[in-house]
Amino acid sequence: MYRQIGKGGSGLNSPASFAKALERGDRRALSQAITLVESARSDHQKIARELLSIIPVSRSETLRIGITGPPGAGKSTLIEHLGGKLIEGGEDVAVLTVDPSSQLSGGSILGDKTRMPTLSSSDHAFVRPSPSSGIEGGVGRFTREAVMLCEACGFNRVIVETVGVGQSELRVAQLTDIFILLLAPAAGDELQGIKRGVMELADLIFVTKCDGDLVAAAQRAVGESLAGTGLMQPRIPGWTVPVIATSALHDIGIDQAMTEINRCHDVLTVNNELESRRQHQLKSALMQALHDGLFDEFMADPDVLVRVSQASDQVAKRQLTPSFAAKQLLESFLKEKREMS
Repeated sequence: MYRQIGKGGSGLNSPASFAKALERGDRRALSQAITLVESARSDHQKIARELLSIIPVSRSETLRIGITGPPGAGKSTLIEHLGGKLIEGGEDVAVLTVDPSSQLSGGSILGDKTRMPTLSSSDHAFVRPSPSSGIEGGVGRFTREAVMLCEACGFNRVIVETVGVGQSELRVAQLTDIFILLLAPAAGDELQGIKRGVMELADLIFVTKCDGDLVAAAQRAVGESLAGTGLMQPRIPGWTVPVIATSALHDIGIDQAMTEINRCHDVLTVNNELESRRQHQLKSALMQALHDGLFDEFMADPDVLVRVSQASDQVAKRQLTPSFAAKQLLESFLKEKREMS
């Protein structure tokens, strides 16, 4: 159901004012709120924490969709078309595209808005690129909080596009309801490079670019993917992972893809798997937040930074193993904390 999505954004000076602006569907307030969540400044983090504590808890009517796949699989193009179909059906769509941070400069390309021109200009869509900040698996550290803010702003369909297929795609599955894997037609080679764990996480598989000279290759990829998923246990009880050939360019398979997404949502809702999945995700999020918080506390100590630098040199010279060096660093850090208390 469409709701009025505004642009506004002025007069925001407290968590309460942000919350009211989000309730009105203020997209500028949403952008600013996500910026606060992603900021490293302590004053920004304080506002963000208070804001997240007062916004409404997400409802079962909302749906979070994770989309991943190798580079060149056409993630953004497919999202542009799926998002359009969702809007045609009366939904408000937010797209969070986690942009790869450069391993050399730390910078991000952040060009996803130019790759989704229709969604970016729609009154019923919100596209937000965010840097992955070097986190493996293509999920920004505060993507979960960004999803919550989007839902508070009235976007009942949130799509998270990830950098690609990596070792930590579990992070993607742990913040979305439905996890979709995209494969390009050359899936014979691609499947060998995709880890079994990523295939096991997929609730749906879409083979892209099924048009022109690639039709035969796409059909082979569908067969190979079906064979692969047939050997795996689906994450959803009673669910068979569908594999669909699609072409965003020629609108092939897009309606079928939407049908399967909606069917998957229905299955999750009817058997209460959606609520169970979200509860499990929240528990995982707690452990991840503890991990991140402890690491931040550790690295915020100037003396630790000096010792880490020294240990890094020793590890590089093979004077210490990484695990032994880490153990020494942690023991000295904890000892100092105990002595100070």
